[in-house]
Amino acid sequence: MDAGDPSKVFHELAFGTWRYQRDWKPPLEFVSGEGAYLVARDGRRFLDFSSQLVCVNLGYGNRNVIEAVKQQLEDLAYLGPAYAHEIRARALKALRGVVPDNLSKFVVSVSGAEANEDALKIARMYKAPAYKVIARYESYHGSSAGAISLTGDPRRVSVELHTNVRGTVFAPDPYCYRCPFGLSYPECGLACAEYVDYMVRREGNVAAIFMEPVTGTNGVIVPPPGYYEMLREIADEHGLLLIFDEVMAGWGRTGKWFAHMNWDVKPDIMTTAKGATSSYVPVGITAVDGKVASFFEDHFFAVGHTFAFHPVTMAAIEASIKEYKRLGLIERSRRMGEYLGKRLQELMDRHPCIGDVRGLGLFWAVEIVKDRKTKEPFNTREDKLAGRRLMTDRVAAKMREQGVLVMNWISHFVIAPPLIVDEEDIDKGVEALDEALKIADEEARG
Repeated sequence: MDAGDPSKVFHELAFGTWRYQRDWKPPLEFVSGEGAYLVARDGRRFLDFSSQLVCVNLGYGNRNVIEAVKQQLEDLAYLGPAYAHEIRARALKALRGVVPDNLSKFVVSVSGAEANEDALKIARMYKAPAYKVIARYESYHGSSAGAISLTGDPRRVSVELHTNVRGTVFAPDPYCYRCPFGLSYPECGLACAEYVDYMVRREGNVAAIFMEPVTGTNGVIVPPPGYYEMLREIADEHGLLLIFDEVMAGWGRTGKWFAHMNWDVKPDIMTTAKGATSSYVPVGITAVDGKVASFFEDHFFAVGHTFAFHPVTMAAIEASIKEYKRLGLIERSRRMGEYLGKRLQELMDRHPCIGDVRGLGLFWAVEIVKDRKTKEPFNTREDKLAGRRLMTDRVAAKMREQGVLVMNWISHFVIAPPLIVDEEDIDKGVEALDEALKIADEEARG
């Protein structure tokens, strides 16, 4: 092991996450970032076309957030969650000003998984003895025991035997390109939402519906009009909590402060993370409706963390909210998202491997298929779990050779650049994808 080579040291001493270790090679080493770009040790600049894990919304090097973090470290680096501090008050007031107006109490932790764990516990305490939660198959809510129990994607399969958290029931997804019922909108009558009502009536003991408003890692699935309005009606009819996981889709990513604001609904509990600090420091947030919060006036609130309301995190939250407003990034996401969507749609005419392009704001997916007519994918969940190299891995590697980093999953790419991106950056990313997709075209039919 070469102690002087950070890439080799990191590879030798760290686990590569969500992968077979035999397939992990020493990774690229980055030394700095600016705007929408990361800079490697050898000086090469890489366009970050997915904001890493769809989290660096403000881009790299935002001085106002950096200075706020530095100042808080100098003022008071840590304070237990039982004590007040000015930065805690200011950040919570800033949060209160951008979340739905019915959400009035917060827990601030250090990750999206923790935020979802807290939401799960709050829902089950509030609705006891009901405990079941309806989630979706195409979903990811985090790697901790409770969060992974809510997760529908293949990562749950590998560990669910060991987590021992019961009570999740999975519903069909509002995945119009691959409708689980083989129907088409609007003739379908929103069967995917109606089926949730069927589940609630037959399961019994259901406490909550827990969903990403726009599915993240698993395909940027945007539901058809009326879907969430119907879920809100179902939740109200049966006295259930509607919980939205805005960890990835929040903070301007879809052209609204939070993705569910694209529809006429409000959650009873909302979780978020990532963009709340542009991931400059770890963060998780659980926001709770007033009626749920008041329940705990006379019931024990069994939630807490050593790093809850960490002063440095709170400073980054306040500074980030100011930057979203100062830079007009919510509107910019809508405007630049229209341009990005147009450019991605143009690729369908040139690439038979593209099955679907979908998204909102600066949050898009390009799904590739072996056969456009049958929608046969190049790879499956079983391929992912078996550690086989995916077609999307090959295409992403080709894009990396061209200086563009992109997040890929089993059959799609998540295109989600920082919200400060400009048209020139978008063109660079789309052109790299255009060239790299030729690899998949060679094996596609139709």
